Amino acid sequence: MTAGRLSPAVERLATLCGAVADSFEKGAELLKETTGVVLSASTVQRTTEATGERIAEHLQKGRTFGGKVAWDWFRDACGRTVGYIEIDATGVRQQGPNGEATDGRMADVGMIFNPLPDRERVFEGLPKPGESMRARYTSGLYPLAEMGPLLRRQGAQVGLGHAEVWVAITDGGAGLEDFVRLNFPRVEAVILDFYHAAEYLAKLAAALHPTDEEAALAQTTSWSRVLRDEGGEVMMRVLEEWEWPNRKGLPAVRAEVLGYFGNQVHRMDYPSYEANGWYIGSGAVESACKTVVGQRLKGSGMRWSQEGAHALCHVRALYRSEHSQWTDFWRRSTAA
Repeated sequence: MTAGRLSPAVERLATLCGAVADSFEKGAELLKETTGVVLSASTVQRTTEATGERIAEHLQKGRTFGGKVAWDWFRDACGRTVGYIEIDATGVRQQGPNGEATDGRMADVGMIFNPLPDRERVFEGLPKPGESMRARYTSGLYPLAEMGPLLRRQGAQVGLGHAEVWVAITDGGAGLEDFVRLNFPRVEAVILDFYHAAEYLAKLAAALHPTDEEAALAQTTSWSRVLRDEGGEVMMRVLEEWEWPNRKGLPAVRAEVLGYFGNQVHRMDYPSYEANGWYIGSGAVESACKTVVGQRLKGSGMRWSQEGAHALCHVRALYRSEHSQWTDFWRRSTAA
């Protein structure tokens, strides 16, 4: 069979196998093993990528999948319902004409999600047994600005507007804070990922103790505790008032770290964030970069056409979102 002659059921299964297996060859093997349907790897590839193109076309036309639902947003330590927004990007290797390597592209991954509350800080409206985080993902090789409408529509579909507080978490990537504030103007805080900031402290500690890993680790731990317990402004004063030795390479690293903290300090009020019961790490979207993009598109030796990578990002994002999204897309495709 060829991609254009597949029944809707086989098309759906071929797309699923092509999207979740390690390669299209493995996808064809998985399809045969689980269903007895025999397709070539190239047919599985064309089918999967064509599905991704259709998903992207629907989204670009302002469509979403399934009806509107009202998530039961969990509460923070002040008893307010909270909706979370995160966005990040991950590199995807590209293949140029005639199979030549070319510059990679960044795949954006955005998410609207309702994480389980921190039980050490939140005591009201706790999840029921077996309840898990709910998330909607959007991904593709888009300019950052084009991700805004796509992510806003996902938020509108799950009732983000009904959450009393919006919180965003990003790393220090260029333009991410402005992106969030433009597209989600009600956001109460655009938190800088704590662990990203702590990596800068680790870099400075290594420059301070270049030959003593144990001392560098102890210094990183000490500074990170100050950052988390006292916030970015106090951490900056500590670094500015530190008695720095005259050590090769240290002034440049110190200037880099202080410059970074100076630009981001308004997003480092970690004591207040945690007192509110909010998360301070972007682990959810970093995990999404791996599960939505990395697990399928960043295997050893893999290189993609721009169109192929863009299509696969859409298939993976839809499949990794709530199951109703995947089901409704195929229901709509079958009806069409």
